Amino acid sequence: MAVKRGIDMFRVKAKANGGVTSVKMMAKHDMDSGNAKDKNGNVIPAKFLQTVVVKHGENVVFSGSLGTAISKNPYIGFEFNGGAKGDELSIEWIENTGESGTETAKVK
Repeated sequence: MAVKRGIDMFRVKAKANGGVTSVKMMAKHDMDSGNAKDKNGNVIPAKFLQTVVVKHGENVVFSGSLGTAISKNPYIGFEFNGGAKGDELSIEWIENTGESGTETAKVK
């Protein structure tokens, strides 16, 4: 399994306000279902984000299972209790191909 670190799969905006942190993330990913064809009629192999986990410290604050029905460049938004300006979020992702990655984002 290939692991990529710091490739910026996700664009993240996280903001703490009044004890609640609001997170908005967009993945830069084609989310190919394996059902589409290219301009030459060849099937484009399935390649999609399968799992996304976001941690604040050691606590999992978001966990999602994605699949072929999710659109290109998926948007994920959620809130969690806690967090403060300057804290770091860890985003871990795994594709159906086995490729995975980890990246971080700061809370503002």
